[in-house]
Amino acid sequence: MFTHVHLGSNDTERSRRFYDAIFAAIGGPAGVKDPERNRYFYQHDGAMLIVGEPIDGEAATPGNGMTIGFKVASPEQGDAWYKAGVDNGGTGIEEAPGIRKKTVGMLYLAYMRDPDGNKLCAMKRMEG
Repeated sequence: MFTHVHLGSNDTERSRRFYDAIFAAIGGPAGVKDPERNRYFYQHDGAMLIVGEPIDGEAATPGNGMTIGFKVASPEQGDAWYKAGVDNGGTGIEEAPGIRKKTVGMLYLAYMRDPDGNKLCAMKRMEG
């Protein structure tokens, strides 16, 4: 449905370290530097994330009510994603990572904020 998501950052190199780590945890490659702007491109499983300075030159701020979801293959991969993020400047939020029953079924969920305050979630739909 979506082609890409762009997240603003006030410290692109700090964000690169964070996103390189969480992408590595889910089997994705490191970011590729845009030669024209101060931003990095991440591509994995047919999706693209762009992280960098806002194009309008204003300060980056997180969107209130916005969450970017990352597909993980297993709860173990989600735990690795979460650990990589927290170890690289992210902050764990909400409940601890784990499997929870939700309206849409059983889900593995792990939530954190990136170093700029953007809300991220690792998710795996569980069978049964």
